[in-house]
Formats: sequence, C-alpha cells, structure tokens
Amino acid sequence: MRVVKPKKFLGQHFLKDLKIAQDIADTVDVVPELPVLEVGPGMGVLTQFLVKKQRTVKVVEIDFESVAYLRENFPSLEDHIIEDDFLKMKLERVFDGQQFVLTGNYPYNISSQIFFKMLDNKNLIPCCTGMIQKEVAERIAAGPGSKTYGILSVLIQAWYNVEYLFTVSETVFNPPPKVKSAVIRMTRNETQELGCNEKLFKQVVKTTFNQRRKTLRNSIKPILGKECPIYRDEIFNKRPEQLSVAEFISLTNRVEKALAEQPEIQIE
Repeated sequence: MRVVKPKKFLGQHFLKDLKIAQDIADTVDVVPELPVLEVGPGMGVLTQFLVKKQRTVKVVEIDFESVAYLRENFPSLEDHIIEDDFLKMKLERVFDGQQFVLTGNYPYNISSQIFFKMLDNKNLIPCCTGMIQKEVAERIAAGPGSKTYGILSVLIQAWYNVEYLFTVSETVFNPPPKVKSAVIRMTRNETQELGCNEKLFKQVVKTTFNQRRKTLRNSIKPILGKECPIYRDEIFNKRPEQLSVAEFISLTNRVEKALAEQPEIQIE
C-alpha cells in the first residue's frame, strides 16, 4: 500500500526521524504499568516503538487512509485501532474505566482542545506526553511573570507537573510545519481538590486572561460587575500573569464570597 498523503485540514505533519520517534515513545515509561492511548498515529512512526513495550497500546485515528495503512502494516493492532474523533470520544470506555497514559504527535490545530479534554478526564489520565507546537509547549510550561503564561498554564499546572523535554526542528516532518515543535510530559500532581469552586476557577482564569493587559480590577468585571467592594483589595492591582495557581485559587474563593453577596449574578 502506498504511503498516506498528509492532509492539511487534519493538521497532519508526519514525523520522519526515527530517533525522535523513539524518544517520544520512551516518555511514557515514567508510568510503566498503565496502558497507552496514542492520538493520531498516522503511519505509525511512533506506534512502532510503543507496541514494543510490555503494555496494552490502543490508537485513535480519524483519517480513513491512515486507518487502512495501520491495519495493513500493524496486524497485531487490529482490535486496538479506534476509528474515531478523539475530541468526541467517551474516554472512560477506552480501557473499561482503567487509567491510561495519553500520547501522540498531536495535530497542531487541536492540541489545546486535546489538553482541555485531558483536564476534563484528569482522573483517568495520570500522565500525558507528546509533541506539539513549540509555542504551545512553552505556554503550558511557563510560570507566573512570563509573557507566555496564560490560561493553559494555570489550568494544567493546577493538576499536573509539566516538563518541557526537548525541541524538535521543523525539518524532520513531511510536510515541514512553519514552526518548531516540542515534546512535553504532564504528570498528575498530588492535588485531589483545588480548595475552591472548580467551575468558577476556570471562569476566573479565562475571564482575566482574555484581557491580560488589564489589571484584575478591570478584567474581572464581567463576573463581578463594575462596582464591587473587594476591588479595594491589593490583589486587584495585579495583572493575571502575575498570579500563581495558588493565588488564582485564593482569588476564586474571594470572588465566590462576593458573588454570594450579590445573588443576582450567576456563575456561567
């Protein structure tokens, strides 16, 4: 069977460098006892190294050409190839409710959505590794005070320890992307409860970073309204990128208390 042609609308950039593929596959070894789900295997450059490990491997692929290629070239995977859209899957069904490691050479156009889905299923996914756009990887790994610190940074770091592992040149792909890539690993931290309303936490983080150049006093008005007594607190002089995860949790608790005193305002 001929090779699969990369499809731009699926954000496909097939990795050609086998050494890098091996290195990415090895990132899952930090949690050796769990099965692995690979997203977007394409022609299996990463898959070929994953299946050599002593663990169950399943792959999810939306491209019918890639699915046909995988079935022909990886017959041992026949019952473990899921032809579906990862973003629409019920992940608790993949391994019958068992935890698993998520990995892949993720399509650039949906990498953030993949990680938001990971967060929605954080109790199922104690470890997530893989390759994404370098800019997104830097954003996820960034700390407070950094220009790249943002929504993904805070929401992911609230639940995961993030490691920026290595950078990958655009020349090792077909077709070459216009940007560099990076491999990261996210491993669940010990947090079981945030200590605040998690739904409101997400809203506070997203609302304030949507106007990141403004102080919290101004950026949080869509939640608390124009006039709120707690705006006198010192924290509202800061901008969102100055706050740590712990400070966002504290801020969320303050906001929740203020909302309780303004029952006409509802949490979205």
